[in-house]
Amino acid sequence: MPSNVYTHGHHESVLRSHRWRTAENSAAYLLPVLNEKMKVLDVGAGPATITRDLAALVAHVTALEVTDEAVELAREGLAGVANAEVVKGDVHALPYPDDTFCVVHAHQVLQHVADPVAALREMHRVCKPGGYVAVRDSDYAGFVWYPQLPELDEWMALYQRMARANGGEPDAGRRLLAWARRAGFTDVTATSSTWCYADDEDRAWWGGMWADRVVSSAMGRQALASGVPLADLQRIADAWRRWAADGDGWISIVHGEVLARPAK
Repeated sequence: MPSNVYTHGHHESVLRSHRWRTAENSAAYLLPVLNEKMKVLDVGAGPATITRDLAALVAHVTALEVTDEAVELAREGLAGVANAEVVKGDVHALPYPDDTFCVVHAHQVLQHVADPVAALREMHRVCKPGGYVAVRDSDYAGFVWYPQLPELDEWMALYQRMARANGGEPDAGRRLLAWARRAGFTDVTATSSTWCYADDEDRAWWGGMWADRVVSSAMGRQALASGVPLADLQRIADAWRRWAADGDGWISIVHGEVLARPAK
């Protein structure tokens, strides 16, 4: 079975980002097709903030995660949600029969998996004919920010290198349509949307989060192990803090989205 390493890990600084996500800010393209009779599989649910929102709109949601640690995070996030469950499994070999779910959803997952086309084929397999496979991924090379601090260019190059060393594709957003077509989908709607952080509070959150991630998360440890000096990581972290403190600071995070339907 294909496998790779999850670049971000589950450090508090990473979870700080993941727990900000909601269905409204991260799955708006999917919401119009949902109804209260649907059975949904949420692949790579993480701390399950999106999953929890989806559960309020449909009949039942299953959150799937690949490690014991991530399964526990999802269970904590879904505590008290009666129509949700958490299971352990790999998107490359989903533990379900064909045509099980009305919707199969994955947010920020395909950029990290070893074989995104194989993952989409599995998502297709377990989705009912006429249902929906919904995927959304960021595209790191499409990030745009101001001011153009050179250390943030270093951050981008470093992240790209670490993610690819782990078998991922950090510029997944632009590839989702191509991957879906290669996976056998013929009815595909491809869109894009962004997160934008520009006010003082949002900049402090985003910049502070990445400052911590650069030095403390799994990515930071990987960079150190690959020979990147700690002083360089600290310099990049300081640049994120300078960016966050700048009243002119602005960043746009572009995402690709695909809503694909298995043939009826």
